[in-house]
Amino acid sequence: MKSQIEQIFIPTTQRTLGSEKAVKSVAEENGSLKVALEFGYPVAHIAQQLHEAIAAATGKPIKLEITHNVVAHKVQNGIPTIKGVKNIIAVASGKGGVGKSTTTANLATALAKMGARVGVLDADLYGPSQPTMLGVATQQPEKQAQQLIPVTNADGIQVMSIGFLVDTDQAVVWRGPMVSQALQQLLMQSQWDDVDYLFVDLPPGTGDIQLTLSQKIPVTGALVVTTPQDIALIDARKAVDMFNKVNISILGVLENMSVHVCSQCGHHEALFGADGGKNLAAKLNVPLLGQLPLSLPVREAMDAGTAGALLDNQPAVAEIYTQAAFQIVLAVADKGRDFSSKFPKIVIES
Repeated sequence: MKSQIEQIFIPTTQRTLGSEKAVKSVAEENGSLKVALEFGYPVAHIAQQLHEAIAAATGKPIKLEITHNVVAHKVQNGIPTIKGVKNIIAVASGKGGVGKSTTTANLATALAKMGARVGVLDADLYGPSQPTMLGVATQQPEKQAQQLIPVTNADGIQVMSIGFLVDTDQAVVWRGPMVSQALQQLLMQSQWDDVDYLFVDLPPGTGDIQLTLSQKIPVTGALVVTTPQDIALIDARKAVDMFNKVNISILGVLENMSVHVCSQCGHHEALFGADGGKNLAAKLNVPLLGQLPLSLPVREAMDAGTAGALLDNQPAVAEIYTQAAFQIVLAVADKGRDFSSKFPKIVIES
């Protein structure tokens, strides 16, 4: 019976329960089959499909228990992991105005709804927007033992941003070293609470913050957000090149604003060209994680800080973000595990 179950494909993938070593136990119990599955990534969004597939394959009533255990995966050599954070995912664009922060907020929300423990670090220190988008702009992080406790939003996402600590109506006029130091303090002096995936919303470009990220912060992987138009693709390639030079793997490309969806009639129109992100992903030999629409409900939800309600009320939008988030965690799971925290510190004394 176990071998039958192991042959079942995981929805939306070419992976089987056997290839993922997900089947922990199978036992007969009062005429039904008790099946325990454990994954290395969250799967709450496909739990019902898995239940139906196992019932169909075995022909028996099923009592299904699904758990997941996310572990830390490999980062750049020589950079220690951060307490309370298992995997850091950098979100970059190379160019402003492509919807990188919107994408970050919605991916984080989708992943939280899938059952993961999620955090968002707003690293765009000159223009922090995550507190607004995630609905916590009026809150403040508490201090405990000289550390900041990230604000938690309605969907359980832990949020840290310079926007909590400065007057967002005033310009942040800082030189590069101050910006780099602020990023490290926001990340390392915060009490992250067992975060499976921490999204770092980077500012546009390839400057000081990106360099600090690559040299001093353990990054599991990066995703690049672009629009289909040529000028955005040029800058997206620069972001990819930057990550390649600092040995941070690219998890995939997300094409934002791929089509405009009319709120009145539902007509789709490719305002910024077609398939630019798809072609970029193919050229780079990395996954195209999704093609996200330019739609009024998304913009309204970001302004109102209601990403959770957006995904609840807009199933088509939710499906795109959920599938993109799932592809990201699958790519993370395929990386080798990070064992640096298991090794003792070695001190050489003369």
